[in-house]
Amino acid sequence: MYANRYDHSRASRPVSAGAALLINGALIAGLMFAAPEIIPDDKPDIFTGTAVPIDPPPDPEPQPEKKRIAKTPTARPLHQPEPRVPTPPTGPVLGATRDPVPPSYDPPVGPSGAGTVVIDPPPPPVLVDATVDSRYAGSFQPDYPGPELRQEKEGLVKVRVLIGVDGRIKAIEQLASPTPGFFETTRRHALSKWRFRPATRDGIPVESWKVMTVRFRITT
Repeated sequence: MYANRYDHSRASRPVSAGAALLINGALIAGLMFAAPEIIPDDKPDIFTGTAVPIDPPPDPEPQPEKKRIAKTPTARPLHQPEPRVPTPPTGPVLGATRDPVPPSYDPPVGPSGAGTVVIDPPPPPVLVDATVDSRYAGSFQPDYPGPELRQEKEGLVKVRVLIGVDGRIKAIEQLASPTPGFFETTRRHALSKWRFRPATRDGIPVESWKVMTVRFRITT
């Protein structure tokens, strides 16, 4: 029984070895066919140089020397000054003489005997006051105000008026009045009815102020 088992194992060894060789050979062949183609790189070109002898340049040719010509110095012409001829002066002769003294000036003697001139002052302007125009003298009295007339009131109204160059009243101011009615009546009447001959200054009409008095009295 044991002998048979032993023979069987020994008989199977050559078969296993052969199979292993076949497998290894197949692997090696596959690797050989599957391996990439390896191409060695080209060798770089190496240039070698040799020394070439160069002939030395020829010597330069000698240049002829230039002759130097000496320049003779030229003599400068001598400058001869022109002869001076004395000429008499034509302008005024300057000297150490003093200026002539101007004659003395005697100012006119004034009334006081001093050496001053007295100038008379200009005459004052001729002023003429404004006056009532006689053509309108009958219309200077204003009408009697109604309330004061019924109460039988009397009185004096004093006003200050500005007379223009045309003789008309330009403004009026109250100085005194017993009642407001008396002044108001006087104011309205003066602005509309009063006429003057304007004041003058050297004959020229000018504006001026004048004080006027109006009397209110009841007559029987």
